[in-house]
Amino acid sequence: MGTLLLVRHGQASFGTDDYDRLTALGERQSLNLGYAWEAGGWSPDVAMVGSLKRHHQTAIASLDVLGDVDGYDQDAGWDELDFEPLVDAYAPGTPRDDPKGFQKAFVAATAAWTRAELTGVAETFTDFSARVLTAFEAVASSVGRGRTGVVFTSGGPIAVVAAHLLGGGPDLWSRLNAAMVNTSTTKIVLGSAGRTLISFNEHGHLPASDVTYR
Repeated sequence: MGTLLLVRHGQASFGTDDYDRLTALGERQSLNLGYAWEAGGWSPDVAMVGSLKRHHQTAIASLDVLGDVDGYDQDAGWDELDFEPLVDAYAPGTPRDDPKGFQKAFVAATAAWTRAELTGVAETFTDFSARVLTAFEAVASSVGRGRTGVVFTSGGPIAVVAAHLLGGGPDLWSRLNAAMVNTSTTKIVLGSAGRTLISFNEHGHLPASDVTYR
């Protein structure tokens, strides 16, 4: 059997002009993940990232700790949904300087999106799920028996894969997506009988003071 870890990126710069970069805390979260892997003697045979800057920065910080990882590949199929237009379509004028208020609007907007209640969106939930699962099958097939892989991505794609493996639909996706911790890991076993979700949203490498959701 092979093993695949899905890693949510470190804390990004929400509320700034460039969300798609890690904060200082996000860098520290990513380093702590790498240190935990090093302490456990774990390193991947296959490494993949989405195309977003925060995916790359998380991968670099985590993998550089290990020192022996031979680079990584990129697949934009692992990119996050474009959530800001969804929030604006659902609740125009939602401020970006109130993380808790934005999170509430985000959860409501994405739930409406999964029910196809928002018009004029560039990517439907069905299309988003399809591209993520295509990317998942591609990397799962590349890992191979007895090998390990890691994907650095975002909460939305991880929730798609987890909900799919659990046999759930959009409602489960919404609940999983809302609970995702930055740099958490989700573990999947890749066996001859199929793919099995072993753990979700693990973040034991983080002290309580470093746990963030956005």
